Amino acid sequence: MIQNEELRTSGRQRVAIVVIALLMLFSTFALYAGIMIGNKGSSSGADEEKTARFNELYAKYIAALDEQGSKLSDKYFDDFSSYKSRVKAFNSADITKLEKKDLKVGDGAEVTDENFTAYSAYYIGWLSDETIFDSSFDNADKPTALKTPLAGSNNMIQGWIEGIVGMKIGGVRELSIPSALAYGDQAQDKIPANSPLKFVIMLLDPVEEPNFEGYEELEQLMNELYGA
Repeated sequence: MIQNEELRTSGRQRVAIVVIALLMLFSTFALYAGIMIGNKGSSSGADEEKTARFNELYAKYIAALDEQGSKLSDKYFDDFSSYKSRVKAFNSADITKLEKKDLKVGDGAEVTDENFTAYSAYYIGWLSDETIFDSSFDNADKPTALKTPLAGSNNMIQGWIEGIVGMKIGGVRELSIPSALAYGDQAQDKIPANSPLKFVIMLLDPVEEPNFEGYEELEQLMNELYGA
């Protein structure tokens, strides 16, 4: 993970965030819904109808996300996957300050300051022993596709926020980030404490919401059923 706590977001973004959270935490939405409803006690017939409708809209939204992600993967996979060759072991002691190396210069909007979030990104993050701790690949060892690009946010680790300043949309940059600008003495999942990190980041234009007409109803049902 490369983000900290989420910022307050728009309704549509909250829907996306909750959906992604469900995917990460549970194998199916049905399990999530069962837990939530169980916590509320026995549900009424009206609640059962709302839950069924929520499941229906949820499935359509996931399908729309998958279709969008697949199209973007088809477009960018060959180019971005070529940068996997950059993943090599490095000496942790050598990473004492933030270092930037442009692998490809973009021709789009420029990241002018640390508050710039009007982008999406494909990325590869690895440790000094070549371990890829996170990436946009479906499989870090033998990638065949790309996940949906990461949305721009100023809740990234500080090394990322500072590191992309000066990049342009369409560009690719390699960052060497000292641990003080990453997670410091706090271990994070696959990342040991006091670990410098390296990233390859490709910046793209912000990803538009997929063609899905049920956002408002999905959000309303989410609020009614789960108080989201």
